[in-house]
Amino acid sequence: MKNWIDKAVLTPMKRRSFMKWGAAVSGGTALTAALPLKAVAKPAADAAMNTKTVWSACMVNCGSRCALQVHTQNGVITQIESDNRGDDQGFGNHQIRACLRGRSIKHRVYNPDRLKYPMKRVGKRGEGQFERISWDEALDLMAEKLQYTIKEYGNDAIFITYGSGTQGYRTDGKDCFKRLFNLVGGFLDYYGNYSWGQIQFALPFTYGSIKPSAYGSYTTEIENADLLVMFGYNPAETRMSGGGEIHEHINAQRKNNVRTIIIDPRYTDTMLGKEDLWLPIRPGTDAALVEGIAHTLITENLVDQDFLDKYCQGFDEKTLPASAPKNGHYKAHILGQGPDGIEKTPAWASKITGIPVDQIVQLAREIGTAKACFITQGTGIQRQANGEQTSRAIVMLPILTGNIGRPGTNTGDMPANWSYPAPRIPVGTNPIAVKVPFFKWSDAIFRHHEMTDKTDGIQGAERLRTPIKFLLSYSGNMIMNQHADINKHRKLIEDETQAEFIVVCDNHMTSSARFADLLLPDVTTIENNEVSSDGYSSGSLGGVFPLVRAIEPLYETRCAYDMCVGLSERLGVKDAFTEGRTRDEWLEYLYNGARAKDANLPTLEDLRKNGPYTLAAPAEGRIALEDFRNDPEKHALGTPSGKIEIYSTKLETIAKEWELADDEVITPLPQYVTTWESHLDPKTEQFPLQMFGYHTKGRTHSTYHNIPWLREVVFDGIWMNPIDAKARGLESGDYVRVFNDRGEIRVAIKVTPRIMPGVTALGQGAWYNPDKNGIDLGGCVNTLTSQKHTPLSKGNPQHTILVQVAKV
Repeated sequence: MKNWIDKAVLTPMKRRSFMKWGAAVSGGTALTAALPLKAVAKPAADAAMNTKTVWSACMVNCGSRCALQVHTQNGVITQIESDNRGDDQGFGNHQIRACLRGRSIKHRVYNPDRLKYPMKRVGKRGEGQFERISWDEALDLMAEKLQYTIKEYGNDAIFITYGSGTQGYRTDGKDCFKRLFNLVGGFLDYYGNYSWGQIQFALPFTYGSIKPSAYGSYTTEIENADLLVMFGYNPAETRMSGGGEIHEHINAQRKNNVRTIIIDPRYTDTMLGKEDLWLPIRPGTDAALVEGIAHTLITENLVDQDFLDKYCQGFDEKTLPASAPKNGHYKAHILGQGPDGIEKTPAWASKITGIPVDQIVQLAREIGTAKACFITQGTGIQRQANGEQTSRAIVMLPILTGNIGRPGTNTGDMPANWSYPAPRIPVGTNPIAVKVPFFKWSDAIFRHHEMTDKTDGIQGAERLRTPIKFLLSYSGNMIMNQHADINKHRKLIEDETQAEFIVVCDNHMTSSARFADLLLPDVTTIENNEVSSDGYSSGSLGGVFPLVRAIEPLYETRCAYDMCVGLSERLGVKDAFTEGRTRDEWLEYLYNGARAKDANLPTLEDLRKNGPYTLAAPAEGRIALEDFRNDPEKHALGTPSGKIEIYSTKLETIAKEWELADDEVITPLPQYVTTWESHLDPKTEQFPLQMFGYHTKGRTHSTYHNIPWLREVVFDGIWMNPIDAKARGLESGDYVRVFNDRGEIRVAIKVTPRIMPGVTALGQGAWYNPDKNGIDLGGCVNTLTSQKHTPLSKGNPQHTILVQVAKV
């Protein structure tokens, strides 16, 4: 990264250590996970060679955990192996095999980017100039800044950013900092997340807030469907690990050869011949497609009228709430009898979406006549400027056809998952009740005085009392990579009069770490002891995963718990924080408590010896809203009416009371809304291509990006259709500039018919690496994204981008 000034003080590595670790890193690590591995007996530790093998896991935010076996010799990692138990003959006996990311984890451990020692900034913020300090100096400085912030501004000026570089710690990590901060008066928290903030916020207005009403059915129900329709759902890339949804998804789909239709601007790896029909669609127009489908369903009497009358509010005049205007119902909106007077015909939808009329009609008829239709959506399409409307619109298809609460059906939401609740360290109660939306934290640094519950989604108070002055980023790369409009954001973070002190605790010198005032080097998961749950996207496979320290922590790295012990002593709350326990004693104490509740859970010793403890989810509860379908009164939803609210009275009130910009739309009905930077925006004259980010197999968000092997294996550039490429004189492999009015990046290009004309796509998570002119040579998509929030959840529209592309 020569284009970024980096003068961090590093101590030269001893030649013996360099040679020993270099040999380990260059050793072979299989990147394939295609075939089951035969279980073999682990060799006993050889006293002469001092070899051993321990269980661990990949702990990043892909949504699942995958078992790893770490082989070491003389304290050095020599090989990473995945799960080799079971024979793959039947669910629950399958091997939880790690993908290429987890199998490359030793390259994260022995990485030249490792943060080795505590360091403090000595140059201007963002220049990357640091000097090494001792742990005592680091903890003294952090405690001093915390006490100063609390005294001068109050605890609500302290903020912990969103971040998930290391995901799944139960007795370590970010929870330790939350526990500590709560003991000294609390901190400003956030709600929602960058992954699915819009859909998570929006669907309870339709399905209620009583869990699991706002979630989908398990993927196992796909096998009971005769039609599977997926809106932007791409588990083969986002959930590709052996412990994730894709294993169950493919098996369920193939079991009964379920007809599969995928709607996506990009022909993703989830397809590759596994689908029956691919419908390319312009980004941000899925809601328009739904309305075109709904028109055919209504006019051809393919809706389930009995279901709509009994279980729903607002489809037609009969079930419209008294507060709604005349013809304010969904049927009127679709037939052109609503306020806008536009009939949402398939022809109308075709002009917006780019999907031919006959295919829209065909899709409507297939959905309307299916005996059991499983409709689901991915979360990429809700990370757009009209994301809340899109997610609410898609769930209208199972609602209109009554494909809810029956075998083989889904609510239209992303699939549900079951996770074993491994115990975690208690964080206590946060004395600060106010929260900001996850995407608005940077606003709270410089315009807190303008932010209210009606303008910016503040919760717990009418407005913010004080700006954010102290920032802690734990394993997140959110300070300067995963947030939006980086060039604008960088100016804010560089200003030391705004956020006065920034602490980054991480494994590597990430883009965000370069903007820290204090760097705290965290241990990697391979250097830590832990017990973790299986994740949040594991299908119906629950489990507890052991992490056994494979090597001693390198350099002067420390785990977060030990950092917080030192801070708690300086802040006068050590006894309350530790309760007299070390980190490993907390782990044993909490695990034994879990065993007292579940006698089937193995001892900690057996778990560490034999590997993950897994079990399947109960058979009951796999079909979303099954209880509600069987008895809507006894199992009423958490909506005001207790029914599925097509017309939401809560949103009716919000639309009247909130202060919205002229281009922000909130409606009681789910409907298509044209957004800024769509294909209809006048800005297309200057920036004619729509672009969106996607999750690449080469990293999880920004984690694993700094591993050369993965950069070689997985293409890391922009996708473009041959029609658009020819018009610009571009060929695959060309180095191009991708730019708009917010910034410019330089990346390679892949010319492929796997993306529709007029649309480009770029894998998100690449590390921001600007040259002296501010051009990002790292290819970070957030150099081009906007910080303008979505209307309802105040979330991140980071897939709503207009760009131009030209050869360098």
